[in-house]
Amino acid sequence: MYLHTFIFHAKSVVSVIMSKFVLIDDEPIFHKIVQMTLKYSDLSDQATYCYDGEIVLDYLEEKKSESGSLPDYIFLDLYMPAFDGWDFLNRFQKIYKSLKKNIKIFIVSSSVDPNDINRSKLYPFNTTFISKPVMKEVFDSI
Repeated sequence: MYLHTFIFHAKSVVSVIMSKFVLIDDEPIFHKIVQMTLKYSDLSDQATYCYDGEIVLDYLEEKKSESGSLPDYIFLDLYMPAFDGWDFLNRFQKIYKSLKKNIKIFIVSSSVDPNDINRSKLYPFNTTFISKPVMKEVFDSI
């Protein structure tokens, strides 16, 4: 198994091989927390950490017919600058049926707004809404 990460230069991907687990979040500290938590979890030893969901969507569209290149899980923050989680979900909704793998989307947010939770349930591919902080037990239960 290989550990691959996104390498960013401005808005282009310099090198990318999609791993089995993808985190999209604008907080570097949350990336570190998830990295440390995954180290002690059996969920995935292949992880990709990204600040920009648009890049992940571009990759998914490019590799949609290569199931081995697609992730199993995407953990997505809702509130990020510019291209937020809602933008990601709306664009993913247009492509998810064309993907060769059923990717499980987990909303991971510090929001406790019932409207956000209810709105996230409208997306048929959304697996669940997880409130931050994410604990090891969350990964173990997946």
